Amino acid sequence: MNTTTHIDALSAFIFLGVTQGLMLSFFFILKSRTNIIANRYQGLLIFALSLGILEQLLNLTGYITKVLPLTNFSEPLNFVFGPLLYLFFKRSVDNSRGGRDWMHFIPFFFYLALSVFYFIQTPEYKYNSYVDSYHPDWPFLDVEAIVSEDPLGIREIVNELTLLSLVVYISLSTAGLLKKIRQSGKSFFRTDDEILRFLRNMLLHFIVIAVIFLIVKLTFSGDLGDYFIALYISFLIYLTSFRVMNDSAFFDRSTSFMDVSIGKYLKSSLTEAGKQEILDSIVLEMDKKRYFANNLASLSELAKKTGATPHHVSQVINEKLGKNFFELLAWYRIEEAKKIISSDRVARLTVEEISEMVGYNSKTSFNSAFKRLTGDTPSEFRRSVNG
Repeated sequence: MNTTTHIDALSAFIFLGVTQGLMLSFFFILKSRTNIIANRYQGLLIFALSLGILEQLLNLTGYITKVLPLTNFSEPLNFVFGPLLYLFFKRSVDNSRGGRDWMHFIPFFFYLALSVFYFIQTPEYKYNSYVDSYHPDWPFLDVEAIVSEDPLGIREIVNELTLLSLVVYISLSTAGLLKKIRQSGKSFFRTDDEILRFLRNMLLHFIVIAVIFLIVKLTFSGDLGDYFIALYISFLIYLTSFRVMNDSAFFDRSTSFMDVSIGKYLKSSLTEAGKQEILDSIVLEMDKKRYFANNLASLSELAKKTGATPHHVSQVINEKLGKNFFELLAWYRIEEAKKIISSDRVARLTVEEISEMVGYNSKTSFNSAFKRLTGDTPSEFRRSVNG
């Protein structure tokens, strides 16, 4: 058994990416505000990516031979990257707790169960797997499988299934993002909405990852080229670490960890007096002029009404109100809906009518936001106030 190990500049670069990624995932999951569900999905995504490149690091340096039971330990995670990306996108614009989010992870749990047949193999058998993927010129050990490692033949096409999963979820994320961008009246490459811009950048990076994955699998045999993917992900983690160190409000909002715009608020020209002035204008538009009731309300349009840039308006909402624009909009709308329901003892407005009055385009979105912020559906809240 060849247990040769080596460390070079590439492996050191990936190692630092792994350590920073694990730390970032901890902060995203545990240190972000409890109402930022999107950040929790993002933390899980960073954690999964970090484990994925950790395995590549072990294989690249040969240290996997020191811990052979861990061979291919991250392979089932191939089926969480896409779902976590999509759910991060979805919850970035709708912070509700999706009761069916778990269904997106069925392929992961299925493949994890199937992987047990491989995980129970002997270390010597797993050594042969390592040699086959990374050192095809090395001799194999004379060892047989305890049982078939792939009784359904699915592991043989794991690369194709991984790419399919990425394509499907990138497509779903793209469709949702384009819909939100159209509603804001902007274009894909020209939007001043902070959240949409973050999501766009993250989407582009995941497309790059999918393309690198495809090129690597078509060009290299086994897993020889997987370190290219690990290098790119490590690079993005470095950029995120830099942003976090220079932005104390980073975890207070739903922000893409793959956004490469690293100087977000670091060089902000806003003084405290300027922030208060913008905040007063926001409150005026929302409280007095009821801007939230506009079903086409957007960050860019609110910025025009306050006479500030979308960037500064977003900064003030983040720092002074502890919310992002969409969360603030939902809060005002649901508070207004509660007032309407509480005073509507004669007309008996329908849920659809109330949702339209407060700015929602669909009953489903209204019900979801109402349930999230009050704990009740509109109908349940009506019954409680009417005794």
